[in-house]
Amino acid sequence: MTPEIEPKMVSQDIVCAETPGPACALVLFGASGDLAHRKLIPSLAQIHNRGLLNDRFFLIGCARTPLTDSQFRDTARESITAAHCPADRIDPLLTRFHYISGDYDRPDLYALLKDRLADLNRRFDLEGNVIYYLAVPPVLYGPIATHLAGAGLVCTDGDGRRQTRLVVEKPFGRDLASAVELNRTIARCFEESQIYRIDHYLGKETVQNILMFRFANAIFEPIWNRTYIDHVQITIAETLGVEHRGAYYDQAGAIRDMVQNHLLQMLALVAMEPPAAFEAEAIRDERVKLLRAIRPLQPDDLGSVVVRGQYGPGRLLGQPLNAYVDEPGVGPHSTTETFVAAKLFIDNWRWKDVPFYVRTGKRLAAKNTEIAVTFRQVPHSMFTSVGLDQVPANTLVLRIQPREGISLSLQAKRPGSKICMGTLNMSFGYEAVFGVEMPEAYQRLLLDCMLGDQTLFMRFDSVEATWNLLDPILRVCPSGGLPLHRYPAGNSTFPACDHLTEQDGRTWRDLTTP
Repeated sequence: MTPEIEPKMVSQDIVCAETPGPACALVLFGASGDLAHRKLIPSLAQIHNRGLLNDRFFLIGCARTPLTDSQFRDTARESITAAHCPADRIDPLLTRFHYISGDYDRPDLYALLKDRLADLNRRFDLEGNVIYYLAVPPVLYGPIATHLAGAGLVCTDGDGRRQTRLVVEKPFGRDLASAVELNRTIARCFEESQIYRIDHYLGKETVQNILMFRFANAIFEPIWNRTYIDHVQITIAETLGVEHRGAYYDQAGAIRDMVQNHLLQMLALVAMEPPAAFEAEAIRDERVKLLRAIRPLQPDDLGSVVVRGQYGPGRLLGQPLNAYVDEPGVGPHSTTETFVAAKLFIDNWRWKDVPFYVRTGKRLAAKNTEIAVTFRQVPHSMFTSVGLDQVPANTLVLRIQPREGISLSLQAKRPGSKICMGTLNMSFGYEAVFGVEMPEAYQRLLLDCMLGDQTLFMRFDSVEATWNLLDPILRVCPSGGLPLHRYPAGNSTFPACDHLTEQDGRTWRDLTTP
């Protein structure tokens, strides 16, 4: 364990302003589902609690489950109460919750929705602003968008006041071909400027801070390149298994569920070039440029740069854990991966030949999402005469969860003998420094969608670039062209994963490192 230095930090707000959302209606498809009640409704309550939800905001829940407005409000109340929203703020919000039910494939549902929206618009002057949030399986994205357009719910008014937006969850497609086809279907109904493809990791405060950290501090950007950085590790580790998502996960796997979106989007933020301005299109342009610069994965080389794994039986904190194939909804002979590690290179001037090691997995020893930037070692050690042939490299760690913060390891003299050197960690946590609980990512994303800010949402060219990179892996997996290694549930790593870095003379960071 290396000692940590508790920094004395004073937070000085140079720019700290939040724009309230405008009058609008949010139509939530899948309103009776898990995502709606676990994330979306509580996030709306927190936006309301912060005074950022417009008095003319309304929610129309839409799902197959038959419910009255009153019954829907009762279920929403449970979700909001669990999010610790003040009791006196709950009822004023719930009065603005409405509900309709029906089959997503039947036109009569959309006729009912059109009537309800028209009534709300007449009563409360929503100015035609409507957000359609598809918290439903991806297979329904195309049909719902098509029915919305067919019912005349996407058209703009002649004076351009009406703003309709479509929010879709990940994954957007299953591979490049399906993503292109899905985009073609949705693009017949909505323009790209109206489509908000959510990756909730981009809404996390510590992920957003990557831009501030890199581009608002002159001490880091000059050394953020191949001359000073040895390698980068990006990790998303989970202790949970597939839980109640077995049927979905067995059709998706870690590549589609985590790599195509979360991991590659974080990599893009870490490695992208400075945008010309803090504006949505400027930032999204640089993200897609970076993704297109990632060296293509060649089928003949996949075995040396990509590792797939699936958890078997094991133990965590003394508790026995099932193998993946024994989880509810998973086939007994499933070859779906629950772990992926890869070594990627970015072929541009800044990052030429700097390896980016990425990994994500379920049922690992610790929950840990972080970006670790390891700098090159000093070119010459002046301490060789006392046995220090190599001085440990400095490492900058951006911790995303569960302990949001930043740490920097450096070498310093310890009290005692003349030559007494050790590694110290300068570290701070966001909650400790700023004195606030980190907000749920969906708060940021929902508010940005209301405001029409697409900075943290993915454009289709970005989606296309990630699928294009991963398609070679997806093509060989069904045929067994890329081995599937078993690892015990509750472990930090396994030999095939370790070999990915060890063959380069490097090691993975320990998942359990504070």
